[in-house]
Amino acid sequence: MANVDTVLFTWINRGAGHISVLDSVMKWLASDYLVPGSLCLILLSMWFAGINQAERQRYQVGVLVALISIVIVSGTVMFVNSFYFRDRPFVNMDVLLLFYKPTDSSFPANSAAVSFALAAAIWAVNRRIGWAMFGAAALYGFARVFSGVHYPLDIIVGGGIGMGVAGVLHWSKKLFEPLLMAVIRVAR
Repeated sequence: MANVDTVLFTWINRGAGHISVLDSVMKWLASDYLVPGSLCLILLSMWFAGINQAERQRYQVGVLVALISIVIVSGTVMFVNSFYFRDRPFVNMDVLLLFYKPTDSSFPANSAAVSFALAAAIWAVNRRIGWAMFGAAALYGFARVFSGVHYPLDIIVGGGIGMGVAGVLHWSKKLFEPLLMAVIRVAR
């Protein structure tokens, strides 16, 4: 599996450095600001969206599930990293790096875990916006591979962790819905 991951990484990263406009777009997409910031702005807008009180409340619960998912997936990635450290592709391979050199573990990708968790949590309450967020998360992951900071498997596993955590939280939200509703009442 590691060989397939390396071959796929090499194939994707090989596209870097040939078209300066594409490199600029990929650097922009892979940044720590554009996609994560955009996803956060979507969460903020979802908090105030809804054509009636019931829909607004459903969206607000979805936003809270998304925020809780971020905490859990970040903790999960930290836990995995405490037992397993994977060097970034640029450490052991000759790659064209379009990004700064992160020093933390490449596997699983926290960036993918968080972005896919946000997308999954919102998808559970609004399919159209959720699909758009999944598209942004996928582009973000691809750009980070293209830019030389993650292997594809890092993104896939990180995304799986994010979607899994958000899915479990959404499925079990009835257990902690009174707490969520109390937070919503206080926030209003």
